[in-house]
Amino acid sequence: MAGRRTRSAPQASGELRERLAQEAARVMAEGGIEDFGLAKRKAAERFGVRGLGALPTNAEVQSRLEERLRIFAPHGHQLRVSKLRRLAADVMLDLEPFGPRLVGAVLAGTVTINSAVEVHVFSDAPEIVATVLERDGGALRDCQRRYRLDADTTVELPAFSFARDGEQVDVIVFPERTAHHAPLSPVDRKPMRRAARSAVLAMLDR
Repeated sequence: MAGRRTRSAPQASGELRERLAQEAARVMAEGGIEDFGLAKRKAAERFGVRGLGALPTNAEVQSRLEERLRIFAPHGHQLRVSKLRRLAADVMLDLEPFGPRLVGAVLAGTVTINSAVEVHVFSDAPEIVATVLERDGGALRDCQRRYRLDADTTVELPAFSFARDGEQVDVIVFPERTAHHAPLSPVDRKPMRRAARSAVLAMLDR
């Protein structure tokens, strides 16, 4: 007598990774979580998964997040993306002497309710960047951001966080010599995508 067909272990594992990726994307989209690791842990908790080998990659979660944002309330999402890109362009104009580059969720178009505008600038004197930002009268919060430059090098960089038009803006100051050496993306471990102000404005004109 033929027995009941069962899924192979690889198939079951692949289906589980897909479910975890979908759930992590939902957590990021609806909960405003920006940390891939935290989103994946929450997804694993929901499905009772303990083995790290079953967890999806950050790139898999990013792909599902992009898909989810495109399907659910696409018009409202695009309005928010445009708003944050316009804000980024304004901030980058103020920071023009420091070669500002937009990075992160606002550039990728994967913003959630808590996404900040993230801008990289290049200066060997972070205090001068702070002085320029303070001219607008906003209160700056000094902080640091950790980046992986390559497989073996991680750095802590000075950063300034502030609010403008009700949104959070993070400006991270890189040494001038690193202007052409983007840090590795937490999504795929490849050099992070950066965009000049002209490219951001071109996005707004589409």
